[in-house]
Amino acid sequence: MLEKHGKITVSVRGQKLFVRPIEPDDSEALERFVAAYANGGAPPKNGLLGKLVGNLVAVMAIDVSAPGKIRIESLVVATEYRRKHVGRVMIRELESLARKMERNWLVVEPVTEGNEFLRKVGFIEQGRAMMKRVGS
Repeated sequence: MLEKHGKITVSVRGQKLFVRPIEPDDSEALERFVAAYANGGAPPKNGLLGKLVGNLVAVMAIDVSAPGKIRIESLVVATEYRRKHVGRVMIRELESLARKMERNWLVVEPVTEGNEFLRKVGFIEQGRAMMKRVGS
């Protein structure tokens, strides 16, 4: 479902952050990235990845199965790229994707960490979830 929405290149601090949907051929790189930056676990099957100068620097796992919303399961940015707007760009690109898919909400639930970051990029608390309206 994400494949048809294409690839996006955005400038981050003078470098080009290349954002695209996760593809089956990414599995090895995702496994290494998750092992290094996300305390292990299984690499996501659906989501977006961000690359700077060919290096994987961010991975966002998402679930698009619910109508009207996209659920963010996780967003991991490589330690050395945190606080450099990579996470913001990943959220912005997901917002653009949500609009193309006619989804009005981005949802993070349950929120375990990153509340301050989510507030800074426009999410509001709704019970145990944080939500951001992106459509009309």
